[in-house]
Parts: sequence; C-alpha cells; structure tokens
Amino acid sequence: MRITNKIIQNNALTNINNNKILEDKLNSMISTEKKITRPSDDPVVAIRALRLRTNLANVNQYYEKNVPDAKSWMSVTEDAIDTTSGVISDIYDNCTKGAQGSLTATDRLKVLQNMKALRDQIYATGDADYAGRYVFSGYRTDSSLMFGSATSLNYSITEQLSSSNITNMNYVDTANLGDFTESTAATLGTTQQDISSNNIHRIRLAYDNCSAATTAAPTITYYDTAGVQQTVTAAVKSVYDTPTQYLSSNWAPDAVTGVVPSAVFLPETGELILNDTTYAALQATKDTTSTTATNEGKISVTYDKSDWAKGDLKPEHFFYCETATVEYNADYLTDTTADDTNQAISYDVGLSQAVQVNTLASEVFSHDVGRDVDELVAMTESLIKMEETQAKLEKMVTADPTNTNLKECLDAVTKAQELLKTKMQKSFEGAITTMQKYLDKSNLALTNVGSRTVKLDLVENRLKAQQANFETLQSENEDVDITEAAVQLSSVKLSYDAALMATSKITQTTLLSYL
Repeated sequence: MRITNKIIQNNALTNINNNKILEDKLNSMISTEKKITRPSDDPVVAIRALRLRTNLANVNQYYEKNVPDAKSWMSVTEDAIDTTSGVISDIYDNCTKGAQGSLTATDRLKVLQNMKALRDQIYATGDADYAGRYVFSGYRTDSSLMFGSATSLNYSITEQLSSSNITNMNYVDTANLGDFTESTAATLGTTQQDISSNNIHRIRLAYDNCSAATTAAPTITYYDTAGVQQTVTAAVKSVYDTPTQYLSSNWAPDAVTGVVPSAVFLPETGELILNDTTYAALQATKDTTSTTATNEGKISVTYDKSDWAKGDLKPEHFFYCETATVEYNADYLTDTTADDTNQAISYDVGLSQAVQVNTLASEVFSHDVGRDVDELVAMTESLIKMEETQAKLEKMVTADPTNTNLKECLDAVTKAQELLKTKMQKSFEGAITTMQKYLDKSNLALTNVGSRTVKLDLVENRLKAQQANFETLQSENEDVDITEAAVQLSSVKLSYDAALMATSKITQTTLLSYL
C-alpha cells in the first residue's frame, strides 16, 4: 500500500484531534468532578447512578422530612398528655386532702376552690395542634376536640356501655332543708325521720344538661339472658321535682298508660336512675364468647343533647352520634370491641415501615374525670351549706331554747350534716382510687407515645447510617479521582504538545525535498 504525505497528514490530524477530545473529557471530569456527563459515556455507571440516586432520595425523604415531622407531632402530643397527667395528679392530691375527716369548713372550702380551678384545666390541652392539625382528633384533624364557644346543635348520641357502668350511688335525702331560711326555720317541720341515706342504681352519662324533651326520651337497649334484644324507655323528670326523682318510691305512674316507669332520666345531671328490676336485668347481661356476631354484654343508651358550653368535649370524637345532616362513627355500633386503632395516623419512615404518630382522645381523656370532679364539688358545696345551716340553727336554739320546732330542725340538720359528711368522705376516698385509674390511663398513653418515639429514634439512626452508606456508594460510582484525572490530563497535554511538534516537522517534508 502506498503511503502518501496526505495520508500521513490526515492520520496525524485525526490522532491530534483524538488527543484533544481526551483532553476535553478529562477537563470536563475535573471541572464537574463526575466520571460521566452523559449516559453514553458509560452506560453501566449511568444505570447504577440512577438506582443509587433513587435510593438516596427515598432515604432523604424519610430522614429529613417524614421522621422530623413525626417526631414533632409526637412531641406536641407528649407535652399535652404530660400536662393532663399533672392536672389529674393534682386532683388526686386534693382528693386525698378531702378524704380527711378532721377537715373544717374552711379547709373544705380551700379544697373546693382548688377542685374548681383544676376542673377547668382537665381538658385544656385537648385542642393541642401540630401545624394546624389537632393531634387528638383522629382522622378529623381539622376538628377541635372541644367546643370553642357556647353552641346550639342537636346531637343524638349513643353510648356503648356494659354492666360495669351501672353503679350504686349513695343519696342523702335532706327533705326540704334546702329551703331553710332563718325566717322559715320554725315552720319547716323537718325532723330526723325525714332525713335518710339511700342506695340508688344509676347510669351516669358522659354529659349533663341534656335535652329534656319527652319526645326524645332516652332509650336503653340490651340483650336479656335469652339473647333477645330489649329496650327500656326512660321517663324524663326534673331533678328539681318534689319529691325527688332519685328515689324510685316517688315515681308516679305514667299519665297515659298508668304504668310506673322502669327508669327515670334526669336531664340536668345526665343520670339514668333504674328501679331494682331494670338494674337486675342490666346486671345480667353478659357477652357469650361462642357468639362472634353479637356482643350480648353491650348496653346502648341513646339520648339527645342540644346546648353545649365552651370546653365541652365534642361527642363525634368518642361516640356514635348524628346531627340533622351528619352521621359519625357508624362502625362503633357494629364493633364488638373498642378499637383504638380505627383512626390511627401513620407516617412512612422507611421501606415498608410506618410509625403511628397520633393518640386518640379516648386514650387520654375521659368524660368521667370532669363528671367526678363536678360531683365532688357539688358534694362539698352541699356539706358546707349544711354546716352553715347548722351553725345558724345552733345560734337560734341558744337564743330560743324552748322552741321545740327549732330543736327538731336542728336535729334533722345535724343528722343530714353527718350523713353528707360520711358520704363526702367515702366519695373522696373512692375518688382517690378512681383518679389513680385515670392517672394510670394517661400515663399509659404517655408511655405508648414514648415507646413510639424510641422506635422512631432507632429508625432515624438507621436512616442516618443508610444515608451515609448511599452517599458513599454514589460518590464511588459517580465522582472522579481528581488527582488521577489531573495526572492523566498532564500526560494527555504532554502527548498533545509532542504530537503537534512531531507533526509540524513531518508536514514540512515534501516529495520535492528528495528530487
């Protein structure tokens, strides 16, 4: 094959250009610090880079966004539960003080003032929110736990109860001593025989000041021992009626049917008072484990409430209920057991790994806490009032020792005071145990949040390690060794300069030089 000068020139120029391309490639690698600038440079590196970047992006999403968001949510929840536990603990301490039999009226007044202040703080943290989302409201993160102002909205509420929710309460019948004044003391006609202490059967509902309309009389639905569903419709009576509706012996027959009611509903206090027959029937309810379709031990009470005070807990966060336009928690009527995970909000914090961040209101707050405190306050107020009445009567008897009416009234007041004091002491003693249960409940919720936080910390540490690992792999796959690239660039430049020098000398020689 004949090699001409033109061929030599063309080959030289091609090689010089290749050198220049290599120099440009090395320059790009040094300036970008990457091995490739386009997939065609090295398809294997490009494919591996895409996979590693996707993995790293996922880890960054979990580590830098999801995990901090979840931790912040749980931190807000933890602080709110801790505050609630502190309030319940203070109530517990006041119950311990109130149970002391040596307390004077002044001492009880101090306890009463503390209880009232704490009563207003029980649910104060229920509307804690994170980034505009209420943390205790389940899926309804846009709905506050409590009513922010006095509201008029009718709810039909169904509470799912059991026989354990039916209690025997001591009731002290003080006859007409509540109408005592100094001017009427001698004509009240109240004696010791009119004062009595009675045990009554009651169901205390979650709310007081319920609807008093007889057209919306509460119904109690349960299964009898034969497994047949039974319904009892309570008669609506006022707690202020005379004689008192707390005693079934005072219940008058229905004006239409002539039948004495089986249960009486006191809307002002939100209490259902049961006669002995109804109480025995409800106590006999028992869930049969052999039947999975029906919970025979379930007792349902349906009632209406329209007027809501500021700070009242919204029923849609706790019970099945409905308004004129909305139905809430229909599944609560069919669930055989309470399921606190129905509205669990979980954050993805890893591949196929999620952590529940929310705590439901029912896990922390109980209507019974506020209701118990209200009853203790009312009990203390009644005793203080009776002690004041006793002190006034003692002065009147001293001033008029021959007035037998005053003496009989004083004896009645003394008996009522002793019974009320005994009742109050026992109630405070019982409240110690009850408040401890509420405190245990809130502490359990706090422990659950802490457990999830610990789990989240472990996930965070693992994600941090994964992030560092993927960043290292990505760097090894994509990043260029600057030192090595600089050495190669210097070598290529040297070769390029040498090629230019050699080519310039070769191209100066032509065929005429040999002629």
